[in-house]
Amino acid sequence: MSGTCSSFSPSEEEIGAADLQDTNTNQRKPAGWKAMPFVLGNETFERLASFGLMANFMVYLQSEYHMNQVKAATLLNTWSAASNFAPVIGAYVSDAFIGKFWTIAFGSFSSLLGMIIMTVTALLPQLRPPPCSHEGQLHGQCVGQNKAQLGILIASLCWLSIGTGGIRPCSIPFSVDQFDLTTEEGRKGNNSFYNLYYTTQTIVLLITQTVVVYIQNVISWALGFGIPTLCMLFAIVLFFVGTKVYIYIKPEGSVFAAVAQVFVAAYKKRQLNLPVDEVDGQFYNPPFSRSLLLELHPTRQYSCLNKAALIVGDEVKQDGLCENPWRLCSVQQVEDVKCLINIIPIWLTSVLGFLAMNQQGTFTVAQALKMDLHFGPSIKIPAGSVGVITLIAIAIWLPFYDGVVVAALEEVTKQEGGITLLQRIGIGNLFSILTMLVSGFIETERRLSALSHGGTDGIAPMTVMWLTPQLILIGFSEIFSIVGLIEFYNKQFPEHMRSIGNSLIYLTFSFASYASSTVISVVHDVSARHGSNWLSNDINTSKLDYFYFLIAGISSLNFLFFLFCARRYHYRSSVKLM
Repeated sequence: MSGTCSSFSPSEEEIGAADLQDTNTNQRKPAGWKAMPFVLGNETFERLASFGLMANFMVYLQSEYHMNQVKAATLLNTWSAASNFAPVIGAYVSDAFIGKFWTIAFGSFSSLLGMIIMTVTALLPQLRPPPCSHEGQLHGQCVGQNKAQLGILIASLCWLSIGTGGIRPCSIPFSVDQFDLTTEEGRKGNNSFYNLYYTTQTIVLLITQTVVVYIQNVISWALGFGIPTLCMLFAIVLFFVGTKVYIYIKPEGSVFAAVAQVFVAAYKKRQLNLPVDEVDGQFYNPPFSRSLLLELHPTRQYSCLNKAALIVGDEVKQDGLCENPWRLCSVQQVEDVKCLINIIPIWLTSVLGFLAMNQQGTFTVAQALKMDLHFGPSIKIPAGSVGVITLIAIAIWLPFYDGVVVAALEEVTKQEGGITLLQRIGIGNLFSILTMLVSGFIETERRLSALSHGGTDGIAPMTVMWLTPQLILIGFSEIFSIVGLIEFYNKQFPEHMRSIGNSLIYLTFSFASYASSTVISVVHDVSARHGSNWLSNDINTSKLDYFYFLIAGISSLNFLFFLFCARRYHYRSSVKLM
């Protein structure tokens, strides 16, 4: 295989193994599973805190802060965007300055502070607007929040975002550091860790969508926020208890400087001509500092960047090191940058591809609030828990897909995985389009039912189970899109950039949230000026179905752009050597 990276998963395995081999500061043997309760517990409880807030936060903003659905959705999307962008910053700070341990520690205390502030807003009535009846909320007659109340609320969200940025990008790499990947036992333990990691994440999502949401809606918001806060406190104690068994890897510096050096060096040598044939000694290709990396050669793709690795004069010292890294870069650096350039267009298409997923935590909950939430004669489903249907769909379909569908596809296509990575992502994009179309048709029926047969509370005489089709479809979209992108980044990113590659998933969610907020604001303002507000405070007089169809149209155009980028994409093994 030619190219810049080997293809295997989990993504941090090579990095962790190389770090453990190259680090002289660690004298004790990695503790392996003995360290996992401390590291994994911290990550699990952080997700319990943030997901527990996210699952029902739309309801909290509307019921306790009297925000209309547009303002609440905008705030929720903005906070989600900040939380998903923060891991990129956290990964940079960890790699370049303070290391994984202290980044996780700082993030944990930030999350705890944010949860404490949020719990206090639920405990003290002075920090919220005065109570208001349901009819007052429906007609917009409630007293809104003042600047101080809104400021305290936003402060808690900011601390939660900072905490997310510290914990999420570092917890998996730090966990991998605890396994000795040079032994078979360590590699098996590491593979089992990834299975456990995703299992605990699913359990956390189910708990937050059911138990936590139920406590918030039925018992009290203070208790519903207080429980995750106590969990976060316990996670911090657990994390620091394990300090004597951890392996600590020193930060090695950020990859961003190495990327910048390639462009600077190529620009400085732009007047030079590349040799027609590759000859030993013409390109700077020093021995790798990480023994697991493959030997690299200059490739023809983006050949202008090869000039950055072209040796001119005495740019290489006698010890084999380059004289000036901003004028001469290694072949590895150049090929790594080419990988990034190839991946960027695919990443850009994934941003708009996630628009449909963003609507499920906001307007889908708003739909559920205006439907019959009873399941049987005595069970009432919290509106914020309807997302459990998506989790169940993922839990059922994903094992079936991996165990049955993939095997059948491999028999037909004779290809590992049955389909290519980009085909899998494309199928996820199609499911997101279909989700929005089905959501629009269901919303049309719900609104007509509410206007024709609904009571004074505006609730349509339709069971909330009508939302099942769109929730199942968005689950299929996540299975193909998100899992496909994770696998794509893991296999196509350079080995020592895998943490940055994994951060792109969070960055995609971040930009998708900002894009969703922008679309919501534009649609709200434009439709209101033309006399038919698609996203008014009363969902029954809104045209939410039109909004869903608009998202389907945007996603369709994005899918065409994805097809264009996918056809032009060169997998690593398809690039020819010079």
